[in-house]
Amino acid sequence: MRYINKIARLLVKSISLLLLAGVLLVVVTSISPIYNFSEPQPFEGKDIYNPYRYVDSTRQWQRAAFHVHTRVEGPLNECEYWPEEVIEEYNRYNYDIVTFSNHNEITTHPEPSLQVNLYEHGYNILKFHKLAFGAEKVWHFDHLLPILASQKQMQLDILARQCDILQINHPLRTWALGSEQLSKLGGYHIMELDSGHSTENEYWDAALSAGHYSYGMANDDLHYPDRSRAIAVRCNMVASPSPYYEDIRQTILDGGFYAMRLPDYGDGNFTIKEQRNKDIPYIESIGLRGDTIYISLSEQADSIKFIGAGHTTLAKQQSSNIAEYRLREEDSYARIIAYMEGGEVIYTNPFARYDSTASDSPFREPTHNVNILLTIIYNLVLLLLSAGVVTLIYKVVKR
Repeated sequence: MRYINKIARLLVKSISLLLLAGVLLVVVTSISPIYNFSEPQPFEGKDIYNPYRYVDSTRQWQRAAFHVHTRVEGPLNECEYWPEEVIEEYNRYNYDIVTFSNHNEITTHPEPSLQVNLYEHGYNILKFHKLAFGAEKVWHFDHLLPILASQKQMQLDILARQCDILQINHPLRTWALGSEQLSKLGGYHIMELDSGHSTENEYWDAALSAGHYSYGMANDDLHYPDRSRAIAVRCNMVASPSPYYEDIRQTILDGGFYAMRLPDYGDGNFTIKEQRNKDIPYIESIGLRGDTIYISLSEQADSIKFIGAGHTTLAKQQSSNIAEYRLREEDSYARIIAYMEGGEVIYTNPFARYDSTASDSPFREPTHNVNILLTIIYNLVLLLLSAGVVTLIYKVVKR
């Protein structure tokens, strides 16, 4: 009996130490400036930004998957397939560009000329993850519990300085990232779309309505290449002249791409899935004539919607492959969603107001500034909490 009690005490002590160590780790990694965020400033100006201004309609759209996981060296893996095997799977579904975005690791492409230095930043509890394109190295620090908008903004600020293009991943699956925070956060280039079951992407409009311009990408966030519902159900059509990073990078920064959600063709029948993926609908032409946005599609759509500030439907065209909308003076931006008859959904980048004499685009540098007093108080509280947890750990060890 004495041995059982001794083992029980040892077990309780070990669990207590583990819990306290976890709390200490969360507290220590919560350090952050506290920012004063600027008030929302909707896009304005006499000019309209056309993200497709450099797209050549005669050029073949290249189909791309940018958020893809593979097997990596070591015991911690989110995918059981090596890069070569993942590429082979995507080739079956007519993808031209496949990049690897493993967590906190830049994965080498089997074909050196197609290398894209890309990784997914973040292993925090709330799943606030970002894609960093063109990074030379991995930034390993992360807030384990990034509840505050200031913590998220700190990460965006640092990552943006270390990479060419920065994307916020799967917003609908990120806890504590709602419309209020998205109306504050800035400094990123891309919002990942169609996260979860949403096809409307209201969260994107929360950011756009507040004046935070970004492009939109849709990705599989692939972990299981052998599951029909997990692969080739999202893609991006990129008007890049080549699959090489410099061309991809410039095309993305220009906005010359659109995103798509695709059905799981064949519902598990891989033969049908392969066949149907060879002939998906696409945008034939898109652009701006004066202040009128136009689009034409390769197939008839059930509906084509123009979405504006506050996720308002500005116009809707039923049963057609063409649509246009004249941007009114009170419209700060408009983006297009096309619901195709085969179940596909097409998302375009936003056309937004800006002043061409002041800037080249509606993208704005983040205007938040550090609240010195709150920053001191907040981090002092963290220091005191850390000291308290360390004291408890010491007492448990000594007991």
